[in-house]
Amino acid sequence: MKIAALPGLDARTYVSHELHGAQRAWGETNCYIDVWIEVLNSLRLEPAACLSTVFAIDFDGDQWTFFKPPHEDLFSLYGLDVQELNVWSSLSEQASTQLGLGRLVLAEMDAYFLPDTQGTDYRTQHTKTTICMQEIDLERQALGYFHNRGYHRLEGEDFVQLFRVGFDADPSYMPFFAEFVRLDRLERRPAAELAAVAKGLLAKHLARRPSANPVAAFRTSFMAAVEQLKGDGLPRYHAYAFATLRQLGAAFELGAYHLQWLERHGQGDFAAAASSFTALSDTTKVLLLKAARAVAGKKPVDLGPMLDEMAAHWAKGMDQLDPARH
Repeated sequence: MKIAALPGLDARTYVSHELHGAQRAWGETNCYIDVWIEVLNSLRLEPAACLSTVFAIDFDGDQWTFFKPPHEDLFSLYGLDVQELNVWSSLSEQASTQLGLGRLVLAEMDAYFLPDTQGTDYRTQHTKTTICMQEIDLERQALGYFHNRGYHRLEGEDFVQLFRVGFDADPSYMPFFAEFVRLDRLERRPAAELAAVAKGLLAKHLARRPSANPVAAFRTSFMAAVEQLKGDGLPRYHAYAFATLRQLGAAFELGAYHLQWLERHGQGDFAAAASSFTALSDTTKVLLLKAARAVAGKKPVDLGPMLDEMAAHWAKGMDQLDPARH
């Protein structure tokens, strides 16, 4: 029997949010926030409101912060209550129970069995990623789920492998982390009211921003990493770039989008800061491509000026967001 928390969704006709449109510099950001963008979109809620968390990201030594919308922000903005799912039994059966209660289920899964990753991970490499389940049919072994840019469906062998259906107990197997989302307090605030709440959250995240310019701190590490990666090859570079340049660039594209949305709803003049952060995002995208060519060609290249430019954009944008100005 098919059980759906959001009846009526169809993977064949689902329209993704514009944040995942072809016009974006970073069509995908990271699996967790991408899932939430589409979950909110499907619930007719505004994803732009929960994006201020990106302004607190930092260079963490070997990665940029893997930014996520905090659970308390999701509750403050939309009334969504996210709790950990204690995976004590079969995840597919527990997901069926939660979906039957009108809740969504987020879980870390193996992208090897997710057909929407065709061309990257599907049946190619085992990679942990987060999906959000909203429809399941245990008898027909079918699943409707949000992942990356949209809403998808899988069935048959993919379902069996993803949920380890019928596998003998394996004492070495550890289930991935999972959460469920209560929708019973969901609140669709008027746009102006939602923006006012979001502006308060922006102040909270700005108070947590790095005390020193993190792009400047990243510069030395990145330059050394590129030289090291010339001997490691492009696959290693792509993994490194996802953890560093993609998180940095995507974060500030989302940040600029958030500021533009706040301004449209009367919460201040954020045009200058949005422009600075868009420039930071765009320059990061160019750097990602130039560094890839440097790694592949193993030739000397001076990427320092681009990193200096990125650091300047970060500093300028943060200065333009100074609370005294707003």
